[in-house]
Amino acid sequence: MNAIEKRNMFVPPQQRSERWYVVYTLPHREPAAQLHLRNQGFRTFLPLVTKTIRHARRYDTVMAPFFPQYLFVAFDLTRTRWRAVNGTRGVTTLIMQDDRPAPVQSGIVETLIASSSSVGEVLFCRDLTPGDHVRLMAGPFAGQLGILQRLNGAGRVQVLLEIMGSHISTELHARSLIPVSEPKAP
Repeated sequence: MNAIEKRNMFVPPQQRSERWYVVYTLPHREPAAQLHLRNQGFRTFLPLVTKTIRHARRYDTVMAPFFPQYLFVAFDLTRTRWRAVNGTRGVTTLIMQDDRPAPVQSGIVETLIASSSSVGEVLFCRDLTPGDHVRLMAGPFAGQLGILQRLNGAGRVQVLLEIMGSHISTELHARSLIPVSEPKAP
């Protein structure tokens, strides 16, 4: 997604008379569904996140959908032949409310787009400050909880992890973590 496409996605619905809707896709077919919807002229957004996959004693870092089996599509319900979305390859159905597609609450998709990179990767690190609780999404410690210690201008962060009763400091790229709410006191 280039800068012009990103800017066009962020135009408020009242200026475009469009709303964002949620598409439920076949498993692992989000990119294909997005491609086919775009080929039909629909605006789409597939939020991505960097994840580490463990398989057969090997670690691979990949871009994966932030919401597996879901993507967003924008259209004007009164002007668009929206039923074509349901017949698109890779799509299971639009999320419906009664007999009409259920719109996403205004501002949610726009916020995701605004906090995304040019390829659609959602970057949470913009609002992080030292002391925040975070979850690592990539690398050998993927899935671990930690406390953000330091950020630098080059996109690197230092995170304090508690592993086996001791504290370990690790440095990684800021896009490899997401914020989590503070754990509740017992």
